[in-house]
Amino acid sequence: MNPGSLGVLIPIIGMMIGFFVIFSRSELGRALAHRISGGATDSKELEGEVRELRGEVDALRAELGETQERLDFTERVLAGGKKEG
Repeated sequence: MNPGSLGVLIPIIGMMIGFFVIFSRSELGRALAHRISGGATDSKELEGEVRELRGEVDALRAELGETQERLDFTERVLAGGKKEG
């Protein structure tokens, strides 16, 4: 191997090692290590969360539907009052 090319690789390798050290200490690095080691979240736990969130979305949709009906009624009342007056 050419000694000149070795001189170029040393700083690059040093920067890569520094990057990996910093990454491994970050939240993302710890989460990735946890996932790789088989500590992923239980799928039943995720299914329960999804079911709960779907229930909340359905409740919000129902409330929004009610609100839209009330708005439509209010608009009709206000429009009817202007025609008579």
